[in-house]
Amino acid sequence: MKLRQNVRHWAAKQALTMPVVGERVNDRLVDMHTDIFLDKADEAHREERRQHLHEFFEVTMDSYVRALEDGLSEAEAREITHVQANFDFYNHGWTEMMEFPVDEVEPHYERHRDFFERYGITIDDPLGEFRPPAGITEAPSTPEKLEAPEHPHAEGGFADDVYVETDDGELVVGGGEEPEDVDPENAPGV
Repeated sequence: MKLRQNVRHWAAKQALTMPVVGERVNDRLVDMHTDIFLDKADEAHREERRQHLHEFFEVTMDSYVRALEDGLSEAEAREITHVQANFDFYNHGWTEMMEFPVDEVEPHYERHRDFFERYGITIDDPLGEFRPPAGITEAPSTPEKLEAPEHPHAEGGFADDVYVETDDGELVVGGGEEPEDVDPENAPGV
């Protein structure tokens, strides 16, 4: 998958594990991702998906932190959350929101199989053990879109590794090195 990586991502990584600040950053990142992906949704379906996406992204913040705790890089941990979201979009037939084409769903699962299996995450159950006991709010599906999927926001060809586009436009396989002077105050919501 192709991601962007800049100082805000490194600052968010640090801030998410801090007391008090971590909660504020978490809330801001959830709101931000909800808005970003709602903008990719068909306008007629945005509001009916809002609560589902908000709760879904709240859970993926936990999987991001767990991936970091398990020793994955910032880019790998963030990619895992995006792959989880794309599994959810795929399951609902929300192909217009997907970041990679439907034929790359399985390869993305396979690349992170160890992490996914450890936490019970599957394509059909993208939250696995992170799913709250009460579940999350559901939203209507559009399964007919899987018959002839359109992916206006998908970039194919990046299923074999984590690809990171830096601020200067360079494409780095595996992600960049964390700068030594990252200030958590640069994280969204701080």
